[in-house]
Amino acid sequence: MDSADRRLGDRILAALELAIDQQELEIAEQLWRALELALSRYGGPDAFEKRDPPANLDDVLDRLFALRHAKGC
Repeated sequence: MDSADRRLGDRILAALELAIDQQELEIAEQLWRALELALSRYGGPDAFEKRDPPANLDDVLDRLFALRHAKGC
């Protein structure tokens, strides 16, 4: 496990992907909220994000939207 895999946001993202794979919408929604918090918890009005967002973040979000649609939400 490299240092990037030890970040909380990376672990939450992996759990989110698993929840989506298993069609667990309620859990995926909670993990999405947790991921938003983890990725934005540092900073403030003058903060500069030094780390790029995870490369697959857009794909995971697309999959979450598709799951919401499939579940009628």
